[in-house]
Amino acid sequence: MPDLTKPPGLLRRLAIITYDALLLIAILFLATLVLLPFQDSHLFQPNSWLYSLYLLSVSFLFYGWFWTKSGQTLGLLAWKLKIANNKGQNISWRQALIRFTMAILSWGVLGLGVLWILVNKDRLSWHDIASNSRLIWVEKEPSAHSPDGEG
Repeated sequence: MPDLTKPPGLLRRLAIITYDALLLIAILFLATLVLLPFQDSHLFQPNSWLYSLYLLSVSFLFYGWFWTKSGQTLGLLAWKLKIANNKGQNISWRQALIRFTMAILSWGVLGLGVLWILVNKDRLSWHDIASNSRLIWVEKEPSAHSPDGEG
C-alpha cells in the first residue's frame, strides 16, 4: 500500500509517463494528419523547426488542458493521482507552462530533474519545485451503494 501522505515514487511516476506517452503519440499522429494536406507532396521537410514547434505546442496543450481542468491526464487518473498547487487546487496555465518547460529540461539533463525525487525529502522533481505544484493522491470517494460508503 503506498504512503498517501507522500507523492509517489519513481516507478509509479514512470508508469504514469508511459500511459501518457502512448496517448500523446496518438494525438501527435492526429495533429500531423491535420497538416498533411497543406504540405508539398504530403511530406514534411527534414529538420523543420516549424513542425517541431507545432508538435511541441500540441504537447503543451495536451498536458496543460488536463492539468488545469481536472489535474489528471490518463496516466494520473489510472494511478489515482493528480497535479495540484500547494493548496490542493488545479494549477494555472502559467504553472502548467513552467511545469512543462521544466519537465523537458529535467529529462534533457539525463533525467536528473526527475531522479531528484530520490534525494528530495518531499519526493519533488525539478518541475514540481519550479512550478509550485506536486503530485497528490486522489481521495477515494465513498460509494453511493452503501450507507457507510464501503461498497
